Amino acid sequence: VCLTGMPGAGKSTIAEGLESKGYEIINLGNAVREEAKKRNLESTRSNLGKLMLDLREKNGPGAVAELVKPKIESSISHVILVDGVRSNDEIQVLRKFGTVKLLAIHASTDLRFDFLQKRGRSDDPQTKEHFEERDTRELGVGISNSIALSDYAISNIGLTKDELIESAFKIIQSWIE
Repeated sequence: VCLTGMPGAGKSTIAEGLESKGYEIINLGNAVREEAKKRNLESTRSNLGKLMLDLREKNGPGAVAELVKPKIESSISHVILVDGVRSNDEIQVLRKFGTVKLLAIHASTDLRFDFLQKRGRSDDPQTKEHFEERDTRELGVGISNSIALSDYAISNIGLTKDELIESAFKIIQSWIE
């Protein structure tokens, strides 16, 4: 099951909530952070953005999904939640491992910006300008296509954290059954 959506929409909130329900989580953003660490790059907004684009340029548009292949291959779970899919090319890489269902998370621009400011990851934007730069970069790698082609979408507007997680849980359980 792949989670897609613009930065700050609620993908990682869902992933964290479902991890406590026994789902195995693989985060594509963390794969880029791990790659940055291997390259002795500081996990800044700028470095991670450049690295993500560089990986795609050198290794193809599905390159970030390729980074998690070893984790998927070594997994004993038959349902893995992949957090942070940003393109149809990444989905194609993941389809090599089995059936892929795509869940899109939508949230307003203001809600996403507010959430990212509070979240506190090293690469989260702290200004509206950095937020807009990140959105533009994400749209440039094709995230709008994965959102548009999702199997189901959740609007994360007016939901509590628990309601968001429960909504995703019910959808995913219906796919498994």
